[in-house]
Amino acid sequence: MLRTAPIRAYIPASDVSRARKFYEETVGLEPKEEYAGGVIYECGGTEVFLYPTRNAGTSKASQAFWQVDDVEAEVADLKARGVKFEEYDMPGVTTKNSIATGGGAKTAWFKDTEGNILAVSQSLRRK
Repeated sequence: MLRTAPIRAYIPASDVSRARKFYEETVGLEPKEEYAGGVIYECGGTEVFLYPTRNAGTSKASQAFWQVDDVEAEVADLKARGVKFEEYDMPGVTTKNSIATGGGAKTAWFKDTEGNILAVSQSLRRK
């Protein structure tokens, strides 16, 4: 049954070497395994597969997000590493210091070297 099977995110890359440098040196991920021309990273007990494709960066929607405990701290750390966050000012989403608050979360979006949109998000629901 799919409800009991692990699900993994895909991150497309038109240049896997360039993308690996970003994810490993800038974001700080460690490769778990090289596979099918790409690389698997483990993040918080789940996996993401960075894979080669000419279609990288074509989605206008977010590819994946990291669920974090402190979005402000993560944004500050990633900015210090050279990550540039997106700034939005449109109906329903306005960022302040790169972070939007709404829908029960605080979220900040950034693009990788391949043009993919990713995010860090903190739930505001009480635990």
